[in-house]
Amino acid sequence: MSCLTIFISGTPCTGKTTVSQALYNKLNLENYVKLIHVNDLVDYDNNLVLGFDNKKDYKEIDLDLLDKNFNKERDLFLNEKTSKSKILIFEGHLTHFCSNPSKVIILRVHPNVLKDRLSKRNYKDSKIYENLESEALDVCGAESYEYHPDNTYEIDVTNLSIDEIVDKLIDIINGGEASPVGSINFMDWILNH
Repeated sequence: MSCLTIFISGTPCTGKTTVSQALYNKLNLENYVKLIHVNDLVDYDNNLVLGFDNKKDYKEIDLDLLDKNFNKERDLFLNEKTSKSKILIFEGHLTHFCSNPSKVIILRVHPNVLKDRLSKRNYKDSKIYENLESEALDVCGAESYEYHPDNTYEIDVTNLSIDEIVDKLIDIINGGEASPVGSINFMDWILNH
């Protein structure tokens, strides 16, 4: 029996939650799969929230405690008895700061498209620009690469359907062709803004 731990991360509004659920649904047909959302761990354990940055409009999270709580959930899952292959999907903006992934997959969206998604969620203008700049600079990819240089991958999901994204995720999970960090370039957005 094998076990894989897949982290799905990226800038807010890149589709992490939707794609993770679709991946879970597809993989769960033949495997024993668990899906954990960062937001569920944060909501469950308020000790993870160190405070709220009003200027940047986000919760400050204790990353060490997030990692500890995730690994408790992971250990519980690994100890469950099953004859099927186990796959743990850990989804959320901060997953790439946690330990023990088999693969970390960063979802990328061109900032022009991401701007519309963030606007529809009523993000403040300053928060929208901060996220667009982060996406153009591939901040999540760079952070993930720092923690997991040998198993971080990226997918440009800008013009892909959910099914196409899931197929690419499964290809990466199975060791197929993958885009290494830095291969997706949205720097044109920075140069034009």
